[in-house]
Amino acid sequence: MLTLIAVNVFGYLISTFLLWKRLKEDYSSQQIFNTAFYILIGLLVFYFAGSKLIYPYWFWFSLVGIILGLSLGIYRFHLKAYETIEASISGLLIWLALIFLTDSVVNSSLFSFAGFATVTAITGIYYFLDSHYHNFTWYKSGKIGFSGLATAGIFFLVRAIIAGIYPYVLSFSGKYEVYLSAIASFIFFLLTYNLSRIKI
Repeated sequence: MLTLIAVNVFGYLISTFLLWKRLKEDYSSQQIFNTAFYILIGLLVFYFAGSKLIYPYWFWFSLVGIILGLSLGIYRFHLKAYETIEASISGLLIWLALIFLTDSVVNSSLFSFAGFATVTAITGIYYFLDSHYHNFTWYKSGKIGFSGLATAGIFFLVRAIIAGIYPYVLSFSGKYEVYLSAIASFIFFLLTYNLSRIKI
């Protein structure tokens, strides 16, 4: 239990640091750290609510909490939505990877280690896209946000594929995981497409 708490605290600190690093040029530290705090509160409230109500769906409850906390920060501090979402993605992926790695070690879970490896690979894709998306001739708008939205779409697409084969990974919710992840993937890819059409 203490190990899991320590890992989550470390994951939150990394996530907050990366959020601050990406947004510090445009917003004050207070705005950024308060937004990170809203994300944490949203995650905790919905995680514990999900754990009490329908435990297998804790990941999705947590995701809703994260989205609500992030949305509150964007609304209250007038942050740019796409840029803030982009800034939060890498930290949240690293946080999730740490959770998978911890579970794989503590419970000797091969599925959780596979989850760790998969999330780590997707994090690598995020940084690759972040470094090269300006060179994509088909991405006409060139706006910030592509890397985060595209990576989120890939993440949930991979979840949907894996859930159809191995439904027993730590954060999976059972037989409906394929549909939930597929819907989330479609939404993020749709947002990516819409962003690509926005004129600068």
